Order: sequence, then structure tokens, then C-alpha cells
Amino acid sequence: MGVSSDNVHGLVLAVSSSIFIGCSYIIKKKGLKKAGDTGTRAGSGGYSYLYQPLWWAGMVTMIVGEIANFAAYAYAPAILVTPLGALSIIFSAVLAHFILEEKLHIFGMLGCALCVVGSVTIVLHAPQERIIHSVKEVWYLATEPGFIVYTFIVVVAVAVLIFRYVPRYGQTHLVVYIGICSLTGSLTVMSVKAVGIALKLTFSGMNQFIYFQTWFFTIVVIAFCLLQINYLNMALDTFNTAVVSPVYYVMFTSLTIVASMIMFKDWDSQDASQIATELCGFVTILSGTFLLHKTKDMGNSTPVQPPVFTSPGHRSSNSNSR
Repeated sequence: MGVSSDNVHGLVLAVSSSIFIGCSYIIKKKGLKKAGDTGTRAGSGGYSYLYQPLWWAGMVTMIVGEIANFAAYAYAPAILVTPLGALSIIFSAVLAHFILEEKLHIFGMLGCALCVVGSVTIVLHAPQERIIHSVKEVWYLATEPGFIVYTFIVVVAVAVLIFRYVPRYGQTHLVVYIGICSLTGSLTVMSVKAVGIALKLTFSGMNQFIYFQTWFFTIVVIAFCLLQINYLNMALDTFNTAVVSPVYYVMFTSLTIVASMIMFKDWDSQDASQIATELCGFVTILSGTFLLHKTKDMGNSTPVQPPVFTSPGHRSSNSNSR
């Protein structure tokens, strides 16, 4: 069947987005480190990073990447665009190796290669974009029982994580911060896709901003993006960048694909072999991100425990005990 022109547009935008976002992780991390030297760290609830020009440079870079990503969703299905976020892991891991001195071992390079192979597999077998003529059609999909149930589960889970688990385990368990970002991120992507479609249709002469649905999706995007930025800053300031990037990618992508399957029914037009190939590509990307995580400390003079479930103090004590 080949790759449609819309999918090609989405592919180019998604790759550009990954380059900018991957670079932004490094720039923001440098800004957060500088802010931590002069004020309260973001991981401890401080906001001194707001006075750091370097952090703002990282934010601008990330915004450019997110705009490209935003546009990509208007052209291609989420199952194509979202997994390509793995490319940002490659850029951030390589740059972290040279700039932040976070060691990238040869097996980490193999992980990067697996991410590329998986991404290519998904691109070549991605479903065609669903033809939508009005934002009202997206609203209809979003208000079907299946997606309403998914949204309810996400909102409850995020509330529990924020009010119960962040105060207790936020500093020692990366999955708490990343769980919040990933859960809200899956709903953000669905809203981004709705707004992107509305803009695309508006530019073609069919104004979609006369409908309240467009403004509702826009508010959801803004609110959830601010929430994600806050908790992603905490994660970056507390844990190793080489771990934050892949773990965030795996959780965010998995939940986004689930949300897209429920809302847009991306796989309805595909047969079992195409779906299986896409899943194999996704598993290949997951394998690459897992390899990046597991080998991030290989070659360092002092082995340390993975920081996903371990506090920095615990890691130090373990190292001293050896």
C-alpha cells in the first residue's frame, strides 16, 4: 500500500520534533543544575530554575519540538507519530554522553540502533490517517463510552499519584513522576490531535473555532502540558537523564497507543499481519530503550544501582559498602 503523503508529512515533522526535544533535555538539565547550585532544587519543590536563562533556552527548544510534534498529529495517526519519540532518546543519550558526562556504553549504542530499526518498521506499516471533516467528529469519538471510561481511570490514577504518592515516594521512585506525565500525556495527545485537525481544517477554509469543542480540547492541552512540565522538571532534577528519557518514552508511548486505539480505532482498517508487524516494531523500540537503561552505568569506575526505584542516598551507601 506504501506510505501516504500525509504520513510522510507527519514523519518529517515527528523526526524534527525528536531532534529539538532530545536537545532540550540536555539544555534544561544544565539549567536545572545551575539553579540547584544557587537555590532550592526543582526535585525538592523549588522554582529557582525559572530565573535561569539556560533553562528557558531549553524550554524554547522543547516548545519548537512540541510545535512540530503538534503539527505531525494533524497529518499522521498517533501510532506512527508517538513511537518516533524514541529518536529523541537517541539524541539526548548521545548529547548527555558528551555534555553531561553521563556514560553511553557500546550496548547503549546498540540500544539506539534498535530504536531506529523499530521506528522504521512502524513507519513502513503505519495505518492511514482517518479522514475527519469536523472537530465535532472528534468530539463524538471522545465521548464514546470506551474513551470516557479510560479518561476516568486516568484522572483518578493521576489524582492518587499526586496527592498520595508524590509526597512519600517522589524522591525515590521515578515511576511516580513519570506516571503522572505519561497518564496525562496520553490524554494530551488525543486533545492535541483534535486541535491539530481543527487548525488544519480551519486553514483549508472550514473554521472550526466556532465550535466549543475546539476550545475545550485547547484548554485540556494547555492545562495538562503545564502539569507535565512541572513533574518532568522534578524527574529530570532528581534522576539521571539517561533513565528519565527512556522510561518516560516507554510509559508515555504505551499509554498513548492504548488511548488512540480506544478513541480513534487506528487498527480497524488493518489486518492481523500489519498490526503484528507494528507491534514487533514497537517491541524492538522498547528493547532498545531497555538496553539503554540497563547499560547506562557500564564502564563507570564505580557501579551504582539503577535510580528508577532507588534514592541517591541509598545508591551512595551501596557503593561505599562495596
